[in-house]
Amino acid sequence: MSLYLEYIKEIENRKNELGLAPKPIDSADLLSEIITQIKDKENQYRQDSLNFFIYNTLPGTTSAAGVKAKFLKEIILGQESVAEITPEFAFELLSHMKGGPSIEVLLDLALSDNPTVANPAADVLKTQVFLYDADMARIEAAFKAGNLVAKALLESFAQAEFFTKLPDIEEKIDVVTYIAGEGDISTDLLSPGHQAHSRADRELHGKCMITPEAQEEIQALQAKHPNAKVMLIAEKGTMGVGSSRMSGVNNVALWAGKQASPYVPFINIAPVVAGTNGIAPIFLTTVDVTGGIGLDLKNWVKKVDANGNTVTDENGDPVLEEAYSVATGTVLTIDTKAKKLYNGDKELVDVSSAFTPQKVEFMKAGGSYAVTFGKKLQTFAAETLGIEAPQVYAPSKEISHEGQGLTAVEKIFNRNAVGVASETPLHSGSNVRVKVNIVGSQDTTGPMTCQELEAMAASTISPLVDGAYQSGCHTASVWDSKAQANIPKLMSFMNAFGLITARDPKGEYHAMTDVIHKVLNDITIDDRAIIIGGDSHTRMSKGVAFGADSGTVAIALATGESAMPIPESVKVTFKGDMKGHMDFRDVVHATQAQMLKQFGGENVFQGRIIEVHIGTLLADQAFTFTDWTAEMKAKASICISNDETLIKSIELAKSRIQIMINKGMDNEAGMLKGLIKLADERIAGIQSGEQPALSPDDNAKYYAEVLVDLDAIDEPMIADPDVNNEDVSKRYTHDVIRPVSFYNGKPVDLGFVGSCMVHKGDMQIIAQMLRNIEKQNGAIEFKAPLVVAPPTYNIVDELKAEGDWDILEKYAGFVFDDAKPKGEARTKYENILYLERPGCNLCMGNQEKAEPGDTVIATSTRLFQGRVVADTTEKKGESLLGSTPLVVLSSVLGRFPTMDEYLAAVEGINLTRFAPPTQAMSTKYVAQAVPIKVV
Repeated sequence: MSLYLEYIKEIENRKNELGLAPKPIDSADLLSEIITQIKDKENQYRQDSLNFFIYNTLPGTTSAAGVKAKFLKEIILGQESVAEITPEFAFELLSHMKGGPSIEVLLDLALSDNPTVANPAADVLKTQVFLYDADMARIEAAFKAGNLVAKALLESFAQAEFFTKLPDIEEKIDVVTYIAGEGDISTDLLSPGHQAHSRADRELHGKCMITPEAQEEIQALQAKHPNAKVMLIAEKGTMGVGSSRMSGVNNVALWAGKQASPYVPFINIAPVVAGTNGIAPIFLTTVDVTGGIGLDLKNWVKKVDANGNTVTDENGDPVLEEAYSVATGTVLTIDTKAKKLYNGDKELVDVSSAFTPQKVEFMKAGGSYAVTFGKKLQTFAAETLGIEAPQVYAPSKEISHEGQGLTAVEKIFNRNAVGVASETPLHSGSNVRVKVNIVGSQDTTGPMTCQELEAMAASTISPLVDGAYQSGCHTASVWDSKAQANIPKLMSFMNAFGLITARDPKGEYHAMTDVIHKVLNDITIDDRAIIIGGDSHTRMSKGVAFGADSGTVAIALATGESAMPIPESVKVTFKGDMKGHMDFRDVVHATQAQMLKQFGGENVFQGRIIEVHIGTLLADQAFTFTDWTAEMKAKASICISNDETLIKSIELAKSRIQIMINKGMDNEAGMLKGLIKLADERIAGIQSGEQPALSPDDNAKYYAEVLVDLDAIDEPMIADPDVNNEDVSKRYTHDVIRPVSFYNGKPVDLGFVGSCMVHKGDMQIIAQMLRNIEKQNGAIEFKAPLVVAPPTYNIVDELKAEGDWDILEKYAGFVFDDAKPKGEARTKYENILYLERPGCNLCMGNQEKAEPGDTVIATSTRLFQGRVVADTTEKKGESLLGSTPLVVLSSVLGRFPTMDEYLAAVEGINLTRFAPPTQAMSTKYVAQAVPIKVV
């Protein structure tokens, strides 16, 4: 059977079984067959083949795009004749292919000696921005050889006509509201984790957004209000919490955005989303990628009494009053010039934060990629012509306060700034381009990152990137048909692109499913680094790390840069003594609770950097704090360590990078060896005193300062989704932190120790607890299942060498076997200990899950509805989060323990300890302490 007939069969199956359109074509072999049929005027499939060629072929650097560009070139040169595709139309199709083979063809034509094709090709090129070094080198060489078309191209690029000639955004945008949910809306609602396997198939994945009923309601609103855009709203909450989830924005755009190109199916852009409390920071970045709009509605406000004091309910939470209604079906108008939201003539709220000069540029250009590449192209053209580039784009916002010191994040941004004009250090609020040092891609968004790289015609990693890793942890639990279809293809692409990959496409080293955040934490060898990772929990305890969507990861990999504002910081320090029966996870949860209490329920962490003065806690243990900051709704976090601790953390990172090298994971460029060299340089700088550990200036300015009282933490603390709260907007917020005594005797159906929130010490705690319980009771019987997933293979190897793995295996009813990985997800659990493969496991909810309706106590990070455990019609699933010792004991008892039981179980066990620094960890301010580094 021909490839085309196989494709037709697939089309019929998609239509009959799933109600879907034909899958977009990315295969060169299939498109070559389609072109053969187009050439044959008598072919029975000719008309369909024409439609597939014109409207259903993926652009960029897909192999199909190369075949399409070549055929269009032949039509333009008159070597082939297709009545339906004139040379003019061929140029139009090339203009929508966005880079890679299409740029090569356009340059071939534009730089040729044939003015009939050279001039129209140049006209198309003047609209393009996705040019790379090889493309620019061709233009530069032609210009120096006296080619007038090349000169005209450079002059157009230098003026940034690819941007200036685009239409401005509409002054008035009508929207019709759709309440997608009450309270915080996680990206799981827009793109469920258990559907991660389908994210690269955009139409198929779009079917999982919210519910089929919601999709019908959105379509009905569109039909009723054809001149308005549907705006999805998080009523009484924040939109897009938990992760960046490009697939979530893609889904919203698919249902409520606009098609980016008539010749590329299911690539939609420019959605409008909103929330009472705005958009979660990393999700908002993803909205920018598509040129969308994210509004902070402020449509519910705190009620105040006659004296101006906030009115609270019986739980001490602020009572909210509706400032204005955004009920589903309300037609509103966004005035993009006045930057206001209106209902008719009535002004509702200022939305200027959604229309900064930079965001307006993204909207005009159809997304942030085009702006990033456009700036780079303009700079190249101006330098080649020997002229100064005119100010076309909004200048970088550069804010500098004389006499004011720098926070830790301000120092990092200043060190990595690109193209900054200011001669004085920059403070928060500045908006700059920065060099990205470390980039991570994970395996459920990875296929989308590949698509993004293809779409922007990138073929190799930027030399500016120090280290980059593609993980396999999100699909580690079950090696099923979906994983087998997606993961090897992903690893092969990323390995060829220049990343270190968890799986070797050649099969020469053992597949590693280590949790991506742990690997990134290890390959980050500089506390002054900037890290971008395709997951919200990209929160390193060295440097500053930002969770990002697949597109932002792609742009960082391709260019080695990212553009973002310097965020404000909140300083977190500690006082008192940590009690011996407490675990550091309890300190982490108490930080959230004490912060909310100190600030009257306001989450001062939201959208800001948490600068935690951790002192002597090694990077592995400190990661527990930084990881949780994603659930605190912080933009990122920074650990302030002393010199000695930082050196130990870097030495530990070096040892783990060396293990990766020993396994054969380094690439031809020697990326891992290069990281060890950089680590040695960083250690030398600390030891010499020339470059001490990162610390803020003593007069740095913070948005707020939080002081955590360790003396006040006497019980294990639990983060509770509060699933039965009568106010639906207060469920699943991560803000409900309670002591274990609140749950006295509450049944537990399953325990889970794993995900990125645990380290080697947690595995040792399990082993010590099992020995304790065995000594006390003579034997151990689990009254509830306990699932344990170590974060990395290194940890497993070390536990085996030190003997702790033996006690775990002794009481395990299931032990992972890489030679025979699970082929199906577990749906039922016995009351045993499951030793699972390293990876994310239950925390992801895309493969393994607890049984519906279960009450789960876990060390993971996710409280989203349906993530770890689905609901039943009778009972809502609960995923309560706590420390490792609490999870283990609750699984043994089948219920939450009393404090007496807990104290007995942890007696003599060395839990994850923490002591506050004994002295302030800041640097004496000296004017111009951190000079601007223009990379």
